[in-house]
Amino acid sequence: MSESLARDAAVDDAPAGTARRRTTKVAVVGAGAVGSTMAYAALMRGAARTVALYDINKAKVEAEALDLGHGIQFMPMAEVVGSDDIAVCADADVVMVTAGAKQKPGQTRIDLAENTIALVRSMLPSLVEVAPDAVFVMVTNPVDIVTYAALKVSGLPPARLFGSGTVLDSSRLRYLVAHHTGVAVQNVHAYIAGEHGDTEFPLWTSASIGGVPLLEWRGSRSAGPLTPEVRESMTREVIDSAYRIIEGKGATNYAVALAGSRIIEAVLNDERRVLPVSSLLEDYHGIGDVCLSVPTVVGRGGAQRLLEVPLSDGELASLRHSADALRTVARRFGL
Repeated sequence: MSESLARDAAVDDAPAGTARRRTTKVAVVGAGAVGSTMAYAALMRGAARTVALYDINKAKVEAEALDLGHGIQFMPMAEVVGSDDIAVCADADVVMVTAGAKQKPGQTRIDLAENTIALVRSMLPSLVEVAPDAVFVMVTNPVDIVTYAALKVSGLPPARLFGSGTVLDSSRLRYLVAHHTGVAVQNVHAYIAGEHGDTEFPLWTSASIGGVPLLEWRGSRSAGPLTPEVRESMTREVIDSAYRIIEGKGATNYAVALAGSRIIEAVLNDERRVLPVSSLLEDYHGIGDVCLSVPTVVGRGGAQRLLEVPLSDGELASLRHSADALRTVARRFGL
């Protein structure tokens, strides 16, 4: 698509002689499995008026944009552009960074850190230059370390650059709880906190089902109570699910794309929705100088406010353990 069409995509049609207002634009960096699916999810949900795909692979990114564009008539009205020129991200309201090394079967997210941090260091300054007012959301794994590195490189305030964190992990947890209890997943309120990785853990103390504290859920004829053994099994399944998916199909893309589109909507619509995104902690329950996930109010200003949810002694210990593990990795890479 021409640059003029791309610019036109950033404004609404308006009658002659009237002011044209700027509309929303999302830039997705990386046209791989996650990035292209995230662009698709954002378009299907009508999250933004313009979706721009950027990737250094010219043939790939142009093909993905063309394929998406051919389906525009079946989606909420929008424009999609794709290019290997970073200028395609210009003036974006939200930049979703999905580019990075692909996680292979058996690899942990931390194993991906070195190459991805190098990519962030080389790419992020140019992204900030073309989209200086954007909210940046890091999706690339290991997302907590990548987010911390991106903050150091970009100089952006922590509210305007954060990671997708455990939004997807929390969705996985709610799915398992809903399946066990036989209630709609929309009525399950529970969060995974900490690292988006092996040290993450559920916030059972503050979880609820339809207003009933989860730890007080007594079960039913068709489903037993949420015993410690059941909860431990759910926790393990949440942690291991990405490895299972990667082993079976090579990548996770659908659910993470939907989680990403939900973050986009929370920002662009200024929803002030509570989401467990990964942002810089500063004296959060005494923990600081690390990026990890806790329930956070997300709106047009980005990660606007971290909620100091009540934690049991065990949950606080788990949060500190997760923070210590992430700091150790960050120091290993000179952060």
